[in-house]
Amino acid sequence: MEAKTILITGAGSGFGKGAALGMAKNGHNIIATVHVSSQVTPLREEVAALGLSDKIRVERLDLTDQYDIKQALKWDFDILWNNAGMGEAGPVWEIPVDLVRKNFEVNVFLPLILTQGVVQRWVRDGKKGKVVFTSSMGGLFTPANWGTYVSTKHALESLAEALQQELAGYGIKVQTINPGAYYTGYNETMADNPFRWLDDEVNFTKRADLRKGFDDFFATPEGKMDPKEMIDRMIEIVPADEGKFRNVVPKVIEDMLKDHQLKAWENRI
Repeated sequence: MEAKTILITGAGSGFGKGAALGMAKNGHNIIATVHVSSQVTPLREEVAALGLSDKIRVERLDLTDQYDIKQALKWDFDILWNNAGMGEAGPVWEIPVDLVRKNFEVNVFLPLILTQGVVQRWVRDGKKGKVVFTSSMGGLFTPANWGTYVSTKHALESLAEALQQELAGYGIKVQTINPGAYYTGYNETMADNPFRWLDDEVNFTKRADLRKGFDDFFATPEGKMDPKEMIDRMIEIVPADEGKFRNVVPKVIEDMLKDHQLKAWENRI
């Protein structure tokens, strides 16, 4: 495989960071972007310590900052990996709607703005690039108390599927990556978010009950998988010229989702 130049959003931690380092070691050129300025220097220093400064360029790309996006649209790269995201959890019937709106802004609307800018430039220039979205197992099913976050991923699935069809004629490829509940700290901090607003004197959902539900899930093997498996697969999937449109990891989660989607046809009220 020839070396690619890959722009990654949300490369300051977790999957994005791990895959950035791994793809650079495999010879790809990485523009690793982070959300806040304070993440830039530590990542640059880590990259230098690993001897990868010639392969990884670290930049700030705050998707809420239109000037950051304008700057990023001037960079030259072959693959856009929309990996940045955040999550709001808690009962959908009680969550403040402004938090739902914010989650859609960060996970759907802002990546779409960046993606539109990139692919329109590629079409103008006749460039055959690739767009990858980090979705989730939650893009394909909805567990209780995770509905806000996973609804943003459902939306990403839909946008990606449309983009794949719309851009195929221009030679631009589109993929999703759908991780299970890997232990990167992302899901664990998302689970803390409802406790900012959940009030036992106001809400029907009790704080202790919700906390126990989250803790019980994270205590299971499915709730705490080693992220190395996912990072290793991302290192293969993101630069590849060929592959599946949807990439669910691990296989046991793919099988669970297929089973869930079949059962959905028989789901009764």
